[in-house]
Amino acid sequence: MGKYFGTDGFRGEANVGLTADHAYKVGRFLGWYYGELKKRAGNGEPARIVIGKDTRRSSYMFEYALVGGLTASGADAYLLHVTTTPSVAYITKTDDFDCGIMISASHNPYFDNGIKLINSAGEKMDEETISLVESYLDGCLEAFGEKLSELPYATRENIGRTVDYVAGRNRYIGYLISLGIYSFKGIKVGLDCANGSSWNIAKSVFDALGAKTFVVGAEPDGLNINNGCGSTHIENLQKFVVEKELDVGFAYDGDADRCLCVDENGNVVTGDHILYIYGKYMKDRGKLLQNTVVTTVMSNFGLYKAFDEAGIGYAKTAVGDKYVYEYMQKNGCRLGGEQSGHIIFSKYASTGDGILTSLKMMEVMLASKKKMSELSDGLTIYPQILKNVRVRDKAEVLGDPDVRAAIAKAENDVGDSGRILVRESGTEPLIRVMAEAETEELCRGYVDGIVDVILGKGYSVG
Repeated sequence: MGKYFGTDGFRGEANVGLTADHAYKVGRFLGWYYGELKKRAGNGEPARIVIGKDTRRSSYMFEYALVGGLTASGADAYLLHVTTTPSVAYITKTDDFDCGIMISASHNPYFDNGIKLINSAGEKMDEETISLVESYLDGCLEAFGEKLSELPYATRENIGRTVDYVAGRNRYIGYLISLGIYSFKGIKVGLDCANGSSWNIAKSVFDALGAKTFVVGAEPDGLNINNGCGSTHIENLQKFVVEKELDVGFAYDGDADRCLCVDENGNVVTGDHILYIYGKYMKDRGKLLQNTVVTTVMSNFGLYKAFDEAGIGYAKTAVGDKYVYEYMQKNGCRLGGEQSGHIIFSKYASTGDGILTSLKMMEVMLASKKKMSELSDGLTIYPQILKNVRVRDKAEVLGDPDVRAAIAKAENDVGDSGRILVRESGTEPLIRVMAEAETEELCRGYVDGIVDVILGKGYSVG
């Protein structure tokens, strides 16, 4: 992780940790850098960069700041307007853009925002380019063998332009519809759009495939994204599915790169359930390449036991769908994801895609002629307790001998009947302490023992 960019972009409170000036400078660098790459390759065309945003009030401010920086450096900025992160990745790749930008803080509250960078292949930006962006933000850029204190401005006919590109978003909607290989006619589906990016996309897709679609969390006002709704507040959809007697429900996060499900009884179907259900579906059809599902270290202990029983291999990566995708690409795997609902189907997308995930779960239901509640038979999720501790310095906490001793004791106590995981958040100043064991009481004891040491050493900032 860099100084500004974490595992999922440059994120912070709007105009506090992430300012309009930051966005302008990111635009200035990207517009210049990709234009320079083209020029050095003998292509005199301006850089073409596509931008999407979520529904936060500050997203407009960051969009305009980015556009100002891009066009000042001579790039053309194409605006998808309010759309999902996976749609930006899809359009960046299919329409040959030099890079893509998504303005979103994903599942964070409305007052946060973020800038996610996507390369020309529709993948999360490489660390080398991000390092150059950060160097420019700090005023110490060295690129193409030169030290640059400032970047040149475009002038006259070389100044960039903006292009309304809502047609790109509509093309992405068409792509999703094309992936529905079964009719959804007669199925009652609930969608929770988190008052975010999917609010004007998801229902269109399900309606086109014939579902009787019921929607909540689709009235964004700039301040209510993720507020009591979406995948981070799944209880909203659980209640909705039961009250409306729906067959299934799907909840997305703010930028719709996550999906969690709710079965017909109102029970939550997590990302681990989804990996198990679709992994078995692929294996049964001989489609699970390398016989491997890629997970992160946050996946539940019970998932691995279920995979062992089903004869399915698995890999574990660091937390972040970026790392999951990198492993999948390197090793030729087709399915991977996170417990939180970032699921990657590499045949169809280069990033987690919440709406795509819900379509794939519908496919399994329809192909097997089973209810959602029946699809995870064979998977037992172990009780899990996770506590987040806000701290000043994450590295200092994890390097403390007393904290490390508390972790080692918990790991020794749990043995082979569960696991302990203590890690730093890639997007927030948090230490995440997690335990999985046979009972919640055991989990709580392990977690509290570690958290008490962190608090007792004075690392917490409230």
